Formats: sequence, structure tokens, C-alpha cells
Amino acid sequence: MLLTLQDLTVRRGLCPVVEAVSLTVAPGECVGLIGPNGAGKTSLLRGALGLLPATGHSSLAAMTPDARARAAAWLPQAREIAWGISVAHLVRLGRTPHLGRGLDDDGAVTHALGRMGLAQFRDRTATQLSGGEQARALIARALAQEAPLLLADEPIAGLDPAAQIATMRVFARLAEEGGAVIASLHDLGLAARHCTRLIVLSAGRLVADGPPRAVLTPDLLAEVFDIRAHLSDTPDGLVFQPLDTLHHHGGF
Repeated sequence: MLLTLQDLTVRRGLCPVVEAVSLTVAPGECVGLIGPNGAGKTSLLRGALGLLPATGHSSLAAMTPDARARAAAWLPQAREIAWGISVAHLVRLGRTPHLGRGLDDDGAVTHALGRMGLAQFRDRTATQLSGGEQARALIARALAQEAPLLLADEPIAGLDPAAQIATMRVFARLAEEGGAVIASLHDLGLAARHCTRLIVLSAGRLVADGPPRAVLTPDLLAEVFDIRAHLSDTPDGLVFQPLDTLHHHGGF
């Protein structure tokens, strides 16, 4: 297993924001972590990595920092690039856990840039890229780490639709190649189409875990997301179509 959680609990003060979550992630899985805002998705990912104090067990948090950096790559929500370095240099930072290990760092950087469609930008100053291009460069940095497991917090937020689809295809391909991805997502359609497995959090608790067809039931969509939706198979794959919200609150 690439990740094992047993009764992982993360608290904010006395209030649990992640409550007794147990799960495993194996090679070959592209996992969509879904749930409404405030469900605990970010806290779960950060707790699993040992970035937040937690009780219970996480196989990643139990590792030394060096071993963890080689076992898992982390892509946080923050998308800001602070330094005026080249895109290639930025992506090469993902190789830090492997320095001095005699691996092909240049090849890993080139491969990651190609996966994210950024080969032509390798010599461009990273801070001069558009917001979406910067987001893709940071994903490329995580890919260059070549860890067997990628944990990504809302990785497609801020990307245009074509880049969102392309990124989800990259994640699915990583799983097909024997790695694994856990990505928190808000787009249930992309999650249904590209993920092999969905984990649903609601109020900090794991309420569903399984293949998209089994998870995205009318009852769960109503209870957790407060929506009606239709899930159907097409020649191009699984299609998720929201129909309506169940309760109209007159906006936010």
C-alpha cells in the first residue's frame, strides 16, 4: 500500500475537522477526494502527510521527512510563485529529495514539462506566466518528484476547461503506470469521468468510498451535496449532469 490511514483524526481546538478516517490507497488508483466546502478534505490530506497534528495512524506521517519526500509528492492549494526563476528551474526543485542519488534529474524535468504541455516555456521566467500556466508549472514540479503517490489539493482550480481535462488525464495515466493519485476535487463530472475511486467526506467523516458509479447515487448527492443529478454511461465514458439544487436559499 502507498498510504494507510487508521482512525486519523484532526482537530481544530476541541472540534474534530477530520474524524476517525481509515482507508488505504494502492498502486494503480486515481482517487478523487470529494465533499462540500468545509468537509475536511484539505485537513485530511495535510494530516495524512504529518503537516497537521493528528491522532490515529498515517503511514506517511510515520516516515522520516526524507523517506516521506520520496514516497509522496504534495501539491497544496497555494499557487503563488515567489521567485523569478525559469520554469525548468522551478520544476527541478521537485527533484530535491533525489539529489546525490545518481538519478536522471534532467530527464525527469523534461518529462514533467512535457506531461503538462509546458516544454516550450522551460526557459521562460516562471513569474511571467499566466495564472493557469503557473498552476500547471507547479503540478509539473510535483510530477518531477517521481514519487509513487501524489497528493493534490484542488489541483485543477483556476485552470481553463481544456487544461482541467488534460490534467485529469495526466493523473489517470500516472495511475495506469502503477503510481497513485489522491486529488481533492469540486468538479464531480471530472471526478466521475477520470477517477477509479471516489472518497466522500462530509463534516469530517468518511461517508462513501468506492467506484464513481457506486458512490454518486441520488441519495448521496442529495444528502451530501444538496443536489439532484443524473449519472449515465456514454461511449465516451461516465457523464455526470447536475439537474437542480434541492433547496433554494436565494443565493449566498
